[in-house]
Amino acid sequence: MALRTGVSRLDDDADLAGTALTLARRFASGATMWCLAPEWPEHGRHVAVEFVHPVIMGKRALPSVSIEGSGAAARLRSNARSGDILLAVASSSDPTVCDVMQRAPAWGVTSVWIGAGPRPPSRSADYLLWSEEASALGRHDGSMVFAYHVLWELVHVCFEHPGLLRPVDDTCDLDSTCITCSDEGRLGEVASMVAPSVASVRTARGVEEVDTTLVDPVPPGSLVLIHGGVAITRVEATL
Repeated sequence: MALRTGVSRLDDDADLAGTALTLARRFASGATMWCLAPEWPEHGRHVAVEFVHPVIMGKRALPSVSIEGSGAAARLRSNARSGDILLAVASSSDPTVCDVMQRAPAWGVTSVWIGAGPRPPSRSADYLLWSEEASALGRHDGSMVFAYHVLWELVHVCFEHPGLLRPVDDTCDLDSTCITCSDEGRLGEVASMVAPSVASVRTARGVEEVDTTLVDPVPPGSLVLIHGGVAITRVEATL
């Protein structure tokens, strides 16, 4: 079933509900949401205000910040913490959003992409909330505004049911042998070189020292896939 938004629609209500539940759990754990809409910054500001301003008595003020101007990746890299949320409102061709969405897993950030028109690949973000109408983003007819208003409402519905906010433990014991983790391939972002063929790399687990012999040279900002403490390949930008 699709969520009707007057002149536009989101493709799947289940995506919206799942996104709201995850956001509620992140906020309950102390996350900040970083909002980005490079081409239409008013969307980014509107989302941030919507979540941080408790317009209904008894609703929680949820920490949310709008990121504007150039250098979005650098600002997010410096400020976003593992466990935070990145929410973007943009088309699938926006280069800034494509870049930060690709880096989000290395930062340990949950990514939400709200947009319209040609749909990006399903793995471009943790959650895609998408409309089939390409013009819904830019014409400000309320389609995207309605989408993130409903998202805000559903997050607060989740807060009314504290049992839903318990985080799901999907980790395993890193000190034991795990069939899944034995074939791990974690995304990391190179911060600096600390020795020949050894880089300080940011991952969702924190900052690690990684052997880069197989992929040298790797300047700061490079994305690498890590297996067993070794960078096994460079990850090229999607755009």
